[in-house]
Amino acid sequence: MAIDIPGYSSPAAGLDTPLALLSACHERMTRQCETLLRLAAHVAQHGSDEVAQTAAASVMRYFDTAARLHHRDEEEDLFPALIESMSGSDARCIHEIVDALTQDHRRLERLWDGLHPALEAISAGRHAQIDKAHAECFCAEYAAHLRREDEELLPMASRLLDDVALSDMSQAMRARRGGDAS
Repeated sequence: MAIDIPGYSSPAAGLDTPLALLSACHERMTRQCETLLRLAAHVAQHGSDEVAQTAAASVMRYFDTAARLHHRDEEEDLFPALIESMSGSDARCIHEIVDALTQDHRRLERLWDGLHPALEAISAGRHAQIDKAHAECFCAEYAAHLRREDEELLPMASRLLDDVALSDMSQAMRARRGGDAS
């Protein structure tokens, strides 16, 4: 699957192509948010049935693991690499984007923490309701965050980061995952 990042072309998303991997993760985050919103409606009608349990477990597994790793990839590897690559007018712009996206991560994590208990109960087959407004807020915040990363951050990274920086990111991401790209 080709990943379309303006100015960056890759045949597949994997640890050897860290920017493509981050972009592909954005697509998975969007799908998980869609599942969360469908789940909220499903649970309101059907309770914590088997379908709800499976969906809740899947959404929790994704946002508890892959999304957290994704945030760390950005904050520990991508953002510092971008800051190190700064020159001219890019410096102020990069700092503004990195600061805003880091704040987004904290806000998204707080919103996720508010959804997690209901999802945990549903995945265990216990009765719980997902606060629809909270889920919609979480998903809308994620959509705006991902849009900024896709439209501003990743194109800037593909323009500014050299092969050495991308290789370093790949190695750090691989180590963080124990060699697994998921």
